[in-house]
Amino acid sequence: MKKVVVYTDGACMGNPGPGGYGAILTYRGTEKCLSGGEFQTTNNRMEIMAVLAALEALREPCLVEVISDSRYVVDAIEKGWLCAWQANGWKKADKKPVLNVDLWQRLLPLLQRHEVKFTWIKGHAGHPYNERCDAMAVAESHRVSQE
Repeated sequence: MKKVVVYTDGACMGNPGPGGYGAILTYRGTEKCLSGGEFQTTNNRMEIMAVLAALEALREPCLVEVISDSRYVVDAIEKGWLCAWQANGWKKADKKPVLNVDLWQRLLPLLQRHEVKFTWIKGHAGHPYNERCDAMAVAESHRVSQE
């Protein structure tokens, strides 16, 4: 299987408000940049969308490391929250409904198709790929806010 490293970030002007995401897929020295946005969204939705866009872009099953500054996304996967939410009928431990269920449900089959590991990094700490993803996400936020 091909090993792909993916960097992702989401941004939002207001929460909710215009938002964007950026993702960079790297494989054997090549890069593919993906970005998009929505007029009325949240930062957490854009963080998930960045991961979705990257994994949906892969044409075959891959070994993937997703590097993100979103504790929400990384912890949901790595700490098993997503599986627990699904098993509990999309309710959190406190019995409140899980937010962004539509996106989590889109992500589940991709996590089965690919072998994915999530790694958290501190945002806005000078990591070149994270900074680039942030710049793409912010640019998309501005673009959709002017449409």
